[in-house]
Order: sequence, then C-alpha cells, then structure tokens
Amino acid sequence: MYYFLEGTGAAVDPAAGGVGGFMPLIMIVAMIAIFYFFMYRPQKKQEKETNNMRNNLTVGDEITTIGGIIGKIVSIKDETVVIETTGSSTKIRILKSAVRNVDVHAEDAD
Repeated sequence: MYYFLEGTGAAVDPAAGGVGGFMPLIMIVAMIAIFYFFMYRPQKKQEKETNNMRNNLTVGDEITTIGGIIGKIVSIKDETVVIETTGSSTKIRILKSAVRNVDVHAEDAD
C-alpha cells in the first residue's frame, strides 16, 4: 500500500521505513548527551571545586568576595567568616558563600 504526499507527487511506502523512523530518536539522544558533557558536567565539577575551596578556608587566608572586597580572614564560624579589610582593622562579617576565591593561603603567606 502506498501513500502519496500531498503536493509533491512522491509515493511513500510505510513498510519500507526501516532506519528512518529511528533517526529523530537518535538525534534527541545525541543532543542530550552533548548537553550533559558540555554543559551540565563541567558546571557540577566547578560547583564541587568552589564548595571544596569554601569548606577549606583557614584563618589567615587572603580572599576576594563576590562583591570585590579583599581581606584577610580573622575568624571562621559555621556559615560566616570575619575578614579584616584595611590597615586600621576594619572587620566585616560575610557569608562563606560570598567568597569568590582565595588569593593567598595562610601557609603561603609565611
């Protein structure tokens, strides 16, 4: 049994479909794999490294916050960090999640 595609004059045999029916499914699986390997996986890896850095903060580390404040860690509590920002001992209490990166580790400063 043949079906004619309207407007094209081409005959299509549904029984001879074979591989053509699986092509959209293969493309969807390929797009999901590409999304996973190029977007989701690197983002999770970076999140893991950032959380590891924030959990390993020590007193004496020089840090930069997400707001651009640079200071030295004076004390650490559960979820907060107190940093000293200037020579006149200005202290600011911030959340650990506000730490962007560690510029100088305490053991490297000595």
